[in-house]
Amino acid sequence: MTFSFRRSDFPDGFQFGAATAAYQIEGSSFGGAGPSHWDTFAATPGNVVNAETGAIACDHYHRYEEDLDLIRDGGFDAYRFSTSWARIMPDGTNVNVEGLDFYDRLTDAILERGLKPYLTLYHWDLPAALSDFGGWRNRDVANWFADYARTVFARIGDRMETVATINEPWCVAWLSHFLGIHAPGLRDIRAAARAMHHVLLAHGRAVEALRAEGCDKLGIVLNFEHANPASDAPEDVAAARRQDGHYNRWFIQAITQKSYPEDILEGLGDHMPQGYEADLETIGTPIDWLGVNYYTRSNIAHDPDSVWPSIKAVPGPLPTTDMGWEIYPDGLHAILTRLHRDYTKDTPIIVTENGMAWDDHVENGRVDDAIRVDYFDAHMKAVLRAIADGAPVQGYFGWSLLDNYEWAQGYAKRFGMVHVDYETQKRTPKASYEAFRHAIGGN
Repeated sequence: MTFSFRRSDFPDGFQFGAATAAYQIEGSSFGGAGPSHWDTFAATPGNVVNAETGAIACDHYHRYEEDLDLIRDGGFDAYRFSTSWARIMPDGTNVNVEGLDFYDRLTDAILERGLKPYLTLYHWDLPAALSDFGGWRNRDVANWFADYARTVFARIGDRMETVATINEPWCVAWLSHFLGIHAPGLRDIRAAARAMHHVLLAHGRAVEALRAEGCDKLGIVLNFEHANPASDAPEDVAAARRQDGHYNRWFIQAITQKSYPEDILEGLGDHMPQGYEADLETIGTPIDWLGVNYYTRSNIAHDPDSVWPSIKAVPGPLPTTDMGWEIYPDGLHAILTRLHRDYTKDTPIIVTENGMAWDDHVENGRVDDAIRVDYFDAHMKAVLRAIADGAPVQGYFGWSLLDNYEWAQGYAKRFGMVHVDYETQKRTPKASYEAFRHAIGGN
């Protein structure tokens, strides 16, 4: 099983990488890490499949050299990883030197293998101690996060290829405070409105703080989902527009245009923090690059039986992944070209996550994930089309290097290019890993 593209099809300097996140792979029960709100969320019955946690995960904390060897041997250029806020500041304030030492060793090991480190400062593991004070609902979180960002940057920032502030603010805010699916598991529009603003303010404050330290490689990672009207009916078209508004436009418009979409403020405005408008200048502090995470599209219908935003997702006609997400590579092309045209202009774009879950199994020492090979191939071709259409896409990171802790799904869903046996921690590269190795030139 091979891809239809080769490294030579992409512009010179295009970066191929693999991505992970700290809580999903490292193991949170050692190395001096404190509890995060994911630990407490998972300890609450009914929140996570099988009540599973990231306590051990893939034990990357102890096995990182083996995992980095896989990235190097797969021919990848770069590794996107996150630092754990709860590991570095277990009580939300004081620094755990053991945690910083780990990321120092990890950085050295990345560079020793000729890989470029792409850092994400926050991938959802808020210290539980800060959750006690309201977490993302509390305006002070912006200053807490800026302090944390300075701490990490002072130790490893000079060796990073890029630094992203926050991964997927929509998940941090809406999915977690309005839909209640992720930690802290709230379903409260006031909490959601505040989190939707404070997560962006935290990004802006961190950018200001790291700019003052001389950092010129700052970005943010936003997730985008192609919002497709379930029908041509005007009410469904309007519903899809609202989905696009809170999911896509809210964050990119604030960052690039220093404003929020008026149609979404119609629903959130009464619940926003007083005087939020004054923060938009900070939120719009220029970035050096934009990270784009893309997985699927949603088919959206108007829901007349619910309050704002009065939307519901309905099944679509396309094949789906093990998460039930439609496979729609044209959506990635549409998002990349739209961002370039309407928002980011010539700001470099990096596809920081793209991948799929499947019910993978090791058979005779192999994992033949042909459907994932096809998924990656189709989405990489969508990236090539976007580049041909003028989008300044400079890299692509497959999600994920390893099967890992898939948040509220526990260990039930496998996204990895490398299979992980969670009982033995044995790593088995899948056919998709081999396809990348063949296409981009690994050992």
